Amino acid sequence: MRLLFGIVAVFLSVLGGFAAMGGRLGVLWQPVEIVIIIGAGIGGYVIANTPPVLRGTLRTIGAVARGRRTSKDDYLDLIALLYALLRQAKSKGMSQIETDIDKPEDSPIFTQYPSVFRQPRSLTFLCDYLRLIALGQDNPHDLEALMSEEIETIGRELNQVPKALQNLADALPALGIVAAVLGVINAMSAISEPPEVLGHMIGGALTGTFLGVLLSYGLVGPIAAAARHRREAELTLFICIRAGIGAYLRGSPPQVCAEFARKVLFADTQPSLAEVEVATTLSSQAKAREANQPA
Repeated sequence: MRLLFGIVAVFLSVLGGFAAMGGRLGVLWQPVEIVIIIGAGIGGYVIANTPPVLRGTLRTIGAVARGRRTSKDDYLDLIALLYALLRQAKSKGMSQIETDIDKPEDSPIFTQYPSVFRQPRSLTFLCDYLRLIALGQDNPHDLEALMSEEIETIGRELNQVPKALQNLADALPALGIVAAVLGVINAMSAISEPPEVLGHMIGGALTGTFLGVLLSYGLVGPIAAAARHRREAELTLFICIRAGIGAYLRGSPPQVCAEFARKVLFADTQPSLAEVEVATTLSSQAKAREANQPA
């Protein structure tokens, strides 16, 4: 919805302003110029990027259009899940959660937080490192260094689509110039035509530059920025997991681990301490009911 509103606002402002200054909107309708710019842009994008990036572009644009991003509730569920797993591991040993991390979709702990399944890669990241701890790798420096390396790799991968879209946005003004030059060449080949015909042709040619700049700064560039913000929010899930597991490896109790995980979140999506306490208390009560003992 925000994407649609933004696109409508951009085009209404530009075209409405042009009409308000006495311009004729029909002059801006240049199908050939549009085909040149968009066709060349798409062609260059396909040449420059790998099939996974191309597929990721379609998914990213769809996600931006839907407007949903990682929310405070998603982070809160992740922190509560992390707390529940670490509490179980702390009290009964890592062997008690091996079944849970091997098959999270069948785990009574994981299924309490269905939102974590919407982020399968961060879920795999969490299970992989808990599995390493269960296998005996409990050196906090080594494990945090490995998590940091993987997060850096994931960050580069997540940034591929936003970077590709930004490259396309940077290229569109130049492609608009290409379309304008071709239009001028066409106009010069008809130099013997009456002034009104020649003027119309030159005006159509200059529309190419206008369209390239508008598509770059009014459409593709903002979509690239929105995609980058979404990917940064997704990457924060991994940073949150690293903070919680790192605190556990250094001997912190599960409640403190949850606080470490909370503190790395941005202010607009960071749950309050009270919200985390409520979520983790509910988790403890659910686990106690399962075990048939008081929380």
